Amino acid sequence: MISYLVFAGTIAGFYALLSLGLVMAWGQGGMVNLGLVGLVGLGAYTSALLSGAGAPIWLDWIAAAALSGAVGVALCFVVRNLRGDYLAIVTLGFAEILRQAETNEKWLTKGSDGISGIVAPLKSYLGNSFPLFYLILTWAVVGLAAFFLNWLLKSPFGRALRAVRDDEQVAAVAGKSVLRLKLQAFGTGAALSGLAGALYAHFSSFIAPDVFIVQLTIYIFLAVTIGGYTRLTGAVVGSIALVALLESTRFLAAEIPGLDAVQIASAREFAIAVTLILVMQLRPSGAFGMTNERSGLHGSRPVQAPCYGKKTVLDDAI
Repeated sequence: MISYLVFAGTIAGFYALLSLGLVMAWGQGGMVNLGLVGLVGLGAYTSALLSGAGAPIWLDWIAAAALSGAVGVALCFVVRNLRGDYLAIVTLGFAEILRQAETNEKWLTKGSDGISGIVAPLKSYLGNSFPLFYLILTWAVVGLAAFFLNWLLKSPFGRALRAVRDDEQVAAVAGKSVLRLKLQAFGTGAALSGLAGALYAHFSSFIAPDVFIVQLTIYIFLAVTIGGYTRLTGAVVGSIALVALLESTRFLAAEIPGLDAVQIASAREFAIAVTLILVMQLRPSGAFGMTNERSGLHGSRPVQAPCYGKKTVLDDAI
């Protein structure tokens, strides 16, 4: 039972890192990124390939975050004039392009067979203690990422970014570099996605294109929505709640008589969909549904519920 909880906690850490990146791009920057899973896969393959070539693991992780961040910046520049649903559709297509490339470029990624035997840090040395070590390591990375984003969003950069989210035209008139701010926010979120992918690759020791499907993006959006899509705290708490929901439905669905494995999986997905609908209806701004636009983290001013392309009040700090 302890091993199972440690595994679930580690997965929650991966989700928390992805959720923090989504809060940065979507909650603070107003950019809907449905291509998140593609960046996760890019980071995972980058780290796995470099590790296979003999590069140190810490360097693999830095390279994965850097490449995913750079690709995210390039994608944001290409779609800089798109808003709302149009941006979401293009980023979703981008993720699928990456997955197809990972499937078909067998000379590099081994295609649908995937890459196995990915080296994990200190695994041979720690033995049975490795899962607990990796749980602590993953959440340490989450903590560092949250601390960095907290500092960043409290700075003038964070206030300017929220101004761009609320009204790009007024922010531009006020002298803010709209494109630069969007590129930085999107790139930061993409880098965290790539880092999460790299951490996952070395934890599971196996990756394949089928691992990085759009369902993961839906899960992360659900986690962020549960916690409050503008809140760093909400991203972390929502990720833990998401994993608890996924695992609890696994056991509950198995108790329903007369269901085979496929029907049990479908029942779990149905429960997740119902949960998302209920959250959007009963608590549209999330569990931490109040935020202070001055800091982006705490306070008393309400924010709009997640709504693609909808504007909010211009930030006071411009």
